[in-house]
Amino acid sequence: MKKLLNFALGYALAAMAAGVFYREFTKFNGFDGVTALGKVHTHLFLLGMVVFLLAALFARATPSLTRQKRFGGFLIVYNLGVPLTSLMLLVRGTVQVLGTELSKGADAAISGFAGIGHILTGVGLLLFLLCLRRAADTRLQ
Repeated sequence: MKKLLNFALGYALAAMAAGVFYREFTKFNGFDGVTALGKVHTHLFLLGMVVFLLAALFARATPSLTRQKRFGGFLIVYNLGVPLTSLMLLVRGTVQVLGTELSKGADAAISGFAGIGHILTGVGLLLFLLCLRRAADTRLQ
């Protein structure tokens, strides 16, 4: 459970740093508009901190949750997906604020990596839900 709380803390700190970066970077560059940078903060808080806080609560209620083989897979896949998604939002938002023209290839690469991050995050969530279902089944027996 402590590992899950450490993940939650790490994501909370990253979310706060992303929020400060968003505010200061847009202010420094005189940018006044909607950008992907504004989404990094919320992605890290919700998909990072909140999910791991919930996972810690579930782990406390059902100790068999963290002993499952799939749970390790969830930790790996999910902790690859959320940071990758957030990093690509950061890259996309920085490019938007700076007004940099991207080639079609660079634009597609950013979108592609963001898509891979979203897929990994989704697969990680499915693994977590499967673990929860199995833990609930063993608890009911």
